[in-house]
Amino acid sequence: MHKFFVPYDNIINDEVVITGDDVRHIYKVLRLSEGTIIGVNNCNGEEFLGEIYSIDKKEVKVKLKESLEINNESPINMYLFQGMPKSSKMDLIVQKNCELGVKEITPIITDRVIVKGEQGEFKKIDRLEKIALEACKQCKRSIIPTINLPIKFSSLLEKLKKMDLVIVPYENEEGYGIKNVIKNIENKSIKNIAVIIGPEGGFEEEEIYLLKNLGAYIVTLGPRILRTETAGFTAVSVLMYELGDLGGNI
Repeated sequence: MHKFFVPYDNIINDEVVITGDDVRHIYKVLRLSEGTIIGVNNCNGEEFLGEIYSIDKKEVKVKLKESLEINNESPINMYLFQGMPKSSKMDLIVQKNCELGVKEITPIITDRVIVKGEQGEFKKIDRLEKIALEACKQCKRSIIPTINLPIKFSSLLEKLKKMDLVIVPYENEEGYGIKNVIKNIENKSIKNIAVIIGPEGGFEEEEIYLLKNLGAYIVTLGPRILRTETAGFTAVSVLMYELGDLGGNI
């Protein structure tokens, strides 16, 4: 069954109006017809079963049939702070971390990030939001993660004070990994987790020092140095397995 995210304002009582790119996708790509049953998400995490009753080139109208008790979100809130990468690497980072269950993605400007202007080359927030939306449709997420504009390292430090756990993979760390972190936090209540990933050039030692002083765990992801786009979803996957729902319920 196909699923569509529809803005809350486009749902009035039990009537839904689908507009935008999804309209063409419905009638031209998927070739859905009147009477087809689809899933509808109101972008606030609520899921419904609906039946298409009208299709034209501008909008698709749906009648809601029932509310669904579906929640495909992780029990932990995962926040990814990604050192701003070059070229189109952010596309892959957003797509895969959305699939893994990350709640929010924020690019960060560290010392080794070369920027042009206030936000550097980060001028495609709309594109990244669309990638996030498509990833959520594919993996049946219940909410669409927030994609934030870039922030400076100093602003990152302030945000981390609200986190229960901060993980920083670092290529110069040896031995101490996420396995040890899990042992240290055993029996602690962990809800909000931040994963901090450096850019292509890595972190400066001063940045690691400041993160460590805030209580961040500086960890290794193994003896092989991972690319910046790989490190994030590797760390997120391990944490989702250990503390979230990636490992199943049994």
